Amino acid sequence: MDRDKAIRNVYPNVVSVLNGVSAQDGDGNEVNLDEGLVQAEFDRLQAEYDALQYQRDRESEYPSMADQLDYIYHNGIAKWKSDMVKPVKDAHPKP
Repeated sequence: MDRDKAIRNVYPNVVSVLNGVSAQDGDGNEVNLDEGLVQAEFDRLQAEYDALQYQRDRESEYPSMADQLDYIYHNGIAKWKSDMVKPVKDAHPKP
């Protein structure tokens, strides 16, 4: 996860972040970062990212769109759901 995004979320006036430890506003002034606020936002973003891991896992296992459409054409929607979609969803359920 990216500390820059956490900093920008906590401090919307920030236009530049250097190595995730210092930031500047649009006038070039340094913005004093409250590490507690930045860390809390970073943790929130990380939890949000982690909660969607099942989506990333599913995406890598689904066949290509062309293969799925071909399967639907030859076998129908019901077979596509049971043969291609359900096994992936079962392997990577929503939390």
